[in-house]
Amino acid sequence: MSSPPKKAVSPTEQSVEFADPFAAQVLFGDLNRNLHTIEQAAGVRIHCRGQALQIEGQAHAVELAVSALRQLYELVRKGHPVFSQDIAFALKILESSPRAVLEEIFLEKVCITAKKRIIAPKTVNQKNYIEAIRNNDIVFGIGPAGTGKTYLAVAMAVAALTAERVQRIILTRPAVEAGEKLGFLPGDLAQKVDPYLRPLTDALNDMLGTEKAADLVSRGVVEIAPLAFMRGRTLNKGFVILDEAQNTTREQMKMFLTRIGFDSQAVITGDITQVDLPGGQPSGLAEVKHILHDIEGISFCYFDSSDVVRHPLVQKIILAYEKTGRRDRQEA
Repeated sequence: MSSPPKKAVSPTEQSVEFADPFAAQVLFGDLNRNLHTIEQAAGVRIHCRGQALQIEGQAHAVELAVSALRQLYELVRKGHPVFSQDIAFALKILESSPRAVLEEIFLEKVCITAKKRIIAPKTVNQKNYIEAIRNNDIVFGIGPAGTGKTYLAVAMAVAALTAERVQRIILTRPAVEAGEKLGFLPGDLAQKVDPYLRPLTDALNDMLGTEKAADLVSRGVVEIAPLAFMRGRTLNKGFVILDEAQNTTREQMKMFLTRIGFDSQAVITGDITQVDLPGGQPSGLAEVKHILHDIEGISFCYFDSSDVVRHPLVQKIILAYEKTGRRDRQEA
């Protein structure tokens, strides 16, 4: 007796079944929490029966959900834990780059923090950024807030120091006021500039632990200082990070770049849409991409709102400002 014909799957409905019951359970999450996250993020409905899933929705959304589930399942089978954040990042990556291989991104370990948390890229641009830092002596990371430019640069610096590829880390920022006058802030010079350097300190403490980071700073292995302190120095055998570089003048940018010595590496980060230089001075970061773009050994990496890894509202805020900026330029 012949078997009854199988029900045809419509373009807006797909079935997925996973062979490994344990991996499927981890993928689905407690009380199918991860599946609910995919439903909300991708705009689909998922019906679960054992290790099999039936996914319904618009064709594009269903394909997106299926691709994410299959790739995340393979990651789980290889021992990589899947958190709700990973699911959100996976969907965002595949939405913008359907051919992306999540394993190549999520398993690109940069370093492990003091709390045993693995730092790895969460977007395609972040992965490209890490590869650029590994393969070039000078790398520029340009893009909006929350895209991981500074955090990943500090992680790469810590990894280089741990592997003894460099002997010290130098973290610096220009002390430019964003709506406040530095002279009116309380305390001595160190206390005045501390708020400007705090993001770098926070990243370092997160990766090394507060006590170890403080010890390295006290021994001079890690130096955190305003950009003005770099003048007249030659930075050998170090990993140097210039943060908030959009607030450098052309002269300051040239000064910093010419400090780089032998066996050193530099990463320069900034957001050219948030320049706080007084008097309408041109940003050194905005100019340098036109001056150095064709020099071998120097790489420029660009981020956009799709790379934001902070609260979901941050991405929406950046998109809203970008939209308003485009409208203002059209009306001008």
